[in-house]
Amino acid sequence: VQLQASGGGLVQTGGSLRLSCAYSGFTDDNFAIGWFRQAPGKGREFVAHISGAARTTYYSNSVKGRFTISIDSAKNTMYLQMNSLEPEDTAVYYCAARSAFFGTTSSSDYDYWGQGTQVTVSS
Repeated sequence: VQLQASGGGLVQTGGSLRLSCAYSGFTDDNFAIGWFRQAPGKGREFVAHISGAARTTYYSNSVKGRFTISIDSAKNTMYLQMNSLEPEDTAVYYCAARSAFFGTTSSSDYDYWGQGTQVTVSS
């Protein structure tokens, strides 16, 4: 399984960005995929996950209502639409996947990781 994240950048407070994570290697939809982020000097934090089959989603409280996670199975790509961005959202964002029906909020449960993409929100 391979994951390739893209779409980070610099944006002002209140702006929007869309992150993409292209995935390959899954033989069916029995997987879950999501995003974690890591700010300087902090641990890796759960952001959101989505199940490949049921498309059920789950968000951290800090992003609920501002971020939307989705999958385009025709393109084998997961997206994270980020709106109303705040300086506290500044971090390196990582996509991660696990070969299980449901996602979790623990980074140790994920088997596959993409490279990070930097998101910087200026005040």
